[in-house]
Amino acid sequence: MFDLDQFIADLRATLPERSRQPMKEVVARAISDPAALVRGIGEPDKAGVQVLYKSPDLTVLNLLWAPRQITLPHNHRMSAAIGMYAGREDNIFWRRVPDPAKFQIEAAGGEALGAGDVTLLGPDIVHSVINPLSRISAAIHVYDGNFMEIERSMWNAETLAEERLDIKAVVQGMSVLERPAAA
Repeated sequence: MFDLDQFIADLRATLPERSRQPMKEVVARAISDPAALVRGIGEPDKAGVQVLYKSPDLTVLNLLWAPRQITLPHNHRMSAAIGMYAGREDNIFWRRVPDPAKFQIEAAGGEALGAGDVTLLGPDIVHSVINPLSRISAAIHVYDGNFMEIERSMWNAETLAEERLDIKAVVQGMSVLERPAAA
């Protein structure tokens, strides 16, 4: 059975590690039984960002992508472990154009994540996300910092120029939900 408090304690125990591999392993265990996870945090029935835990050094989100949702390229400025437990998330990775005066990016690769997949993103990664499915996709996102309050960047969809992140544009149409009440 999935225990959210134990999951958070296990994640907190990984924070002193230099590598984020132990964090990835904790997320992999959590999503290995999607039915138990859903019983613990709720059925992914509408798009939203469910804040499961937030502190200065750790943020845990249940991110529910709307059908065919696309995000603008953005950065996190902290490491992340992402574990898909339902649906799919296609990531496009971006790199900065060599001319630092332009503050632009160009596509540099990608990774498709399906249910059961876990990946690590480093603190310097810029990515955009697509849910290519006609149903909600769901993932646990774990950040080694206060993801909800750090100043970050996003890139304009048309010009690919860097701008200050507008969290409303990144999660357009999604609601932010607080941690579910204990059963």
